[in-house]
Amino acid sequence: MRWIHAAGRGLLVLVVVMTGYVTSGAHADEGTAGGRGPLTLATAGDLTGYLGPLLEGWNRTHPGEKVTLVELPDSADETHAQMVTDLRGGDRSRFDVLNIDVNWTSEFAAAGWIRPLPRDRFPLDTFLNPVVDTATYDGHLYAVPYVTNAGLLLYRKDVLEKEGVPPPRTWAELERDAKTIAPKYRLDGYAGQFLPYEGLTVNAAEAVYSAGGSILGDEGATVTVNSAAAREGIGFLARGVREGWIPKKALTYKEEESKQAFQDGKLLFLRNWPYAYVVASAKGSPVAGKVGAVPLPGPDGPGTSVLGGSNLAVNTHARHPDSAARLIAYLTSEPVQRQVLTRGALPPVRAALYEDPALVRKFPYLPTLRESVLNAAPRPKSPRYDQVSLVVQAVVQDAMTGHESPAAAVRRLARELAAIPGR
Repeated sequence: MRWIHAAGRGLLVLVVVMTGYVTSGAHADEGTAGGRGPLTLATAGDLTGYLGPLLEGWNRTHPGEKVTLVELPDSADETHAQMVTDLRGGDRSRFDVLNIDVNWTSEFAAAGWIRPLPRDRFPLDTFLNPVVDTATYDGHLYAVPYVTNAGLLLYRKDVLEKEGVPPPRTWAELERDAKTIAPKYRLDGYAGQFLPYEGLTVNAAEAVYSAGGSILGDEGATVTVNSAAAREGIGFLARGVREGWIPKKALTYKEEESKQAFQDGKLLFLRNWPYAYVVASAKGSPVAGKVGAVPLPGPDGPGTSVLGGSNLAVNTHARHPDSAARLIAYLTSEPVQRQVLTRGALPPVRAALYEDPALVRKFPYLPTLRESVLNAAPRPKSPRYDQVSLVVQAVVQDAMTGHESPAAAVRRLARELAAIPGR
């Protein structure tokens, strides 16, 4: 699973540094007493090739609690399927610690596959506040945030500077510039991730949230999407395709395709995750030095992003739950979180790192990302999130392709969400 697929794919790469850092009370000669001992850690495939060697840092300082890495496929759907199959095996499960997409927390918790964790064992007050909500279900902490993410609006800084206009803060400004400025430079106006997959769910949720609406409430027990705000949000996306400032080819875009279009100099505006800013700004990129980033716009000002990222959870049948919790504390410690950013370019959950002057110089998008995360919201919480997402994708696709009006789409969305059993 590529770490770049922050929303639908969830930043599912673990980054552990070879430092001598040991959590409070940890000693190298510890045995297996008190719930301590060897662990397995399940995550999506490590496409970078450095995860395995880095885990040796923990293993060298914790010889009695060595971690074996289990790499699953790099596809979100396949990783989810393999984790679920294993967890359904109960005490025969191979996995102790799981690196899960933030939107799997409710599902895994409701199914009884992951155990609640004591809040006082982890310094949650040092994390960016919204990320903690992604790790809770039914009022209890079931995971610990490991990496986070939020959508940004990337824009061609050089083009807007030539035109003497600031980056858009509202949908009206975005529409105006996409319609009038983009064609002058032979650019398409605006794109996001509009192929019917998890990315479309994210883009649709952001549009609804930015207009002041919601999709589900009460941990999925109530359907709240039938609202004027939802009609406005989905209408914004549908109108863009109908009027042409969202190109029809964007209906085939996932994260990578949309990033490539922007990087190749074909788009004025792009909604994507911070990785797209990093790649598009890198040496050798056709638009290097020409990229800016601001929070997503909304109807009347900055909008609301959906939170991406991954959380660390402990299998209910973990062999050594104390070691599992200690490993999670280690991975979310400030020294390791710093390396998550500097070595992996992954957004950390520790709030202080976003204000570190040296890090901001190296990663200039950090203040914007911090603002976006602090104003972000989780995807709809539901034990049947996979079905919820499929319904959202199908309905919003029909609205964006003109097969259904936004008003009809919202009514249908409310009906189909209400029909999901065990929602």
